[in-house]
Amino acid sequence: MKKLTSIALSTLAIAGLSTSAFANDNNASEDLREAKAGYEALSTQLETMGYQADEVTFDHAMTFSQKEAVYNEKTSELQDEFNRLNSAN
Repeated sequence: MKKLTSIALSTLAIAGLSTSAFANDNNASEDLREAKAGYEALSTQLETMGYQADEVTFDHAMTFSQKEAVYNEKTSELQDEFNRLNSAN
């Protein structure tokens, strides 16, 4: 009985760890999706103001977190441009 309990607890622990790992991947994927959506929304808004934003491209393999950081940086640059255009009007 002790061996069965030990096996069951080990199985539950492993299942919990693997679920946690998948959850982190899903969170990273979701964070990237949100960063990309934010960039695209601001880019679209700027296009209505006559500004053509560059498309974000990746020249080498990157993790979700690295891609998210690139989108966040580009979004920050677009936000600065948006603020500049708004203050000019």
